[in-house]
Amino acid sequence: MKKKLLALLMGTSLALAACGGGGGDEAGGDKAGADPEKLFNQKCSSCHGGNLEGGVGPKLSDVGSRLSQDEIESTIANGKGAMPPKLLEGDDASAVAEWLANKK
Repeated sequence: MKKKLLALLMGTSLALAACGGGGGDEAGGDKAGADPEKLFNQKCSSCHGGNLEGGVGPKLSDVGSRLSQDEIESTIANGKGAMPPKLLEGDDASAVAEWLANKK
């Protein structure tokens, strides 16, 4: 029972950390200069791994062979399973979805 509780607390902590601030300027960032790899590392790597190898979330190293850019962007917007929605929005979500769609 203690192991299950500890696992639940760790998973919740990771999910909340992924939702954390980030300090980005959402109101007027340079849309053309969005670095999808940097955005991924800031918002997604805590669950999906820094090398896309997976962890709490599934591996994404070959996600482009399974999902289209639109499907990836939809998952970012709506969440899936334990993944909360809207960790990235707008042009940031589009840039990361395009970057991930090229991972085959």
